[in-house]
Amino acid sequence: MSLFERQKVSKTNPSKYNVLRTKYDNMKYDVTVIGSGPGGYVAAIRCAQLGMKTAIIEKYDTLGGTCLNVGCIPSKALLDSSEHYHNAAHTFKTHGIELDNLKVNLDQMIERKRGVVKDNVNGISFLMKKNKVDVHHGLGSFIDKTHIKVTDKEGKETTVETDKVIIATGSKPASLPFIEIDKKRIITSTEALELKEVPKHMIVIGGGVIGMELGSVYGRLGAEVSVVEFMDEIIPSMDSTMGKELKKSLKKLGFNFYLGHKVTEVKSTAKTVTVKAENKKGETVEIKGDYCLVSIGRKPYTEGLGLENVGIKTDDRGRIEVDEHLKTSADNIYAIGDVIKGAMLAHKAEEEGSFVAEVMAGQKPHINYNLIPGVVYTWPEVAAVGYTEEQLKEKGIAYKTGSFPFKASGRARASMDTDGLVKVLADKNTDEILGVHMIGPRTADMIAEAVVAMEYRASAEDIGRMSHAHPTYTEAFKEACLAATDNRALHI
Repeated sequence: MSLFERQKVSKTNPSKYNVLRTKYDNMKYDVTVIGSGPGGYVAAIRCAQLGMKTAIIEKYDTLGGTCLNVGCIPSKALLDSSEHYHNAAHTFKTHGIELDNLKVNLDQMIERKRGVVKDNVNGISFLMKKNKVDVHHGLGSFIDKTHIKVTDKEGKETTVETDKVIIATGSKPASLPFIEIDKKRIITSTEALELKEVPKHMIVIGGGVIGMELGSVYGRLGAEVSVVEFMDEIIPSMDSTMGKELKKSLKKLGFNFYLGHKVTEVKSTAKTVTVKAENKKGETVEIKGDYCLVSIGRKPYTEGLGLENVGIKTDDRGRIEVDEHLKTSADNIYAIGDVIKGAMLAHKAEEEGSFVAEVMAGQKPHINYNLIPGVVYTWPEVAAVGYTEEQLKEKGIAYKTGSFPFKASGRARASMDTDGLVKVLADKNTDEILGVHMIGPRTADMIAEAVVAMEYRASAEDIGRMSHAHPTYTEAFKEACLAATDNRALHI
């Protein structure tokens, strides 16, 4: 019985479907997912929902991939803890809350972070059981297009037979060839989540999202933070206004910035790290600290997959090439998430996981990559969707802009979160919203309204005419849209 026949039976005669499913369970899998990060586990769940017998292969003992174990979730846990401490030290007195003997208990912060990770990982295990997804722990490697060898940590090998495969193996931290990551003084984001002490001076190589987030954690806890970035601005992939505003806020935390500097040497001793960098004039700058976080990006992780056994090649950046349906050069193998082109974002991988499952089931899903938001979880938060102003200029698209500062927001004044602004870019002729860029309080959540608006091709005036509860942070989005509509903002 085919997959689609089983799907039909499952809807019309559930009891008969259960008998057929039990019989079919003794056969090979319809689909096997390699990797259990956000892309992989979502793909597995959606495949199971669509009636496919599904397996997932995970190299490590716990599910969830980088995001849940050493990425998105633990970093947000520490960001929240450090923000609580920072507020207690710097703003509570203004709120009428007085504390004595305030101190950082880093061990407890790390322990709470571990608990958050454990709860999320356990949640993924529950979802696999709920959706009857078989979990195989070990390194998955292609024998051929329909057989995958799974080698567990004891070296025991088993073979999984499958009709289709989804590669969702994610990424790992990138480095520079002359930097030796010793995981003690010269560290990646993974080690930064488990430090035993608050650094006195943390040097961050790379002014992107990961560096700014983890730099913020320790900057709030009292560390001096120095950022060395090759580009002329931080978070260079986002609208330049966002980088300028974030830089202003981080300087208040005591951040030092060495922009337009090329790192040439990184050396460590038992207790110190020295970073040398050249500015655009060729002058050498030497920075000394006790920890150096290397956060220059991530690279696709495909080691040990045996791609050569199925004729799949990678590009010059190590990414697996796929077509518009995310199918590789092998007709039954798909790839999603960080191992393919596009932004390395957990929610991008999730969308692709559902997309591939539905393609396999004969449906016609879609992904608008331009409307996948990006977020930096510093404080203030930075969030964006759509085109940047630089991209619109490059494309020659006529546009207009409107912005609204949070210092003019009643809600932001009440919470003492007045840094930042909302910037809206709209088509000059049609008023359709083309890009939204926010830096301020809770913009990671606020950006969803912009995504919805742009999915339905709303105009700036559409949002400006919608009622937003007062006082809320989201009023800033409405005001920015009004500002883009004939400069009609009401509160500036």
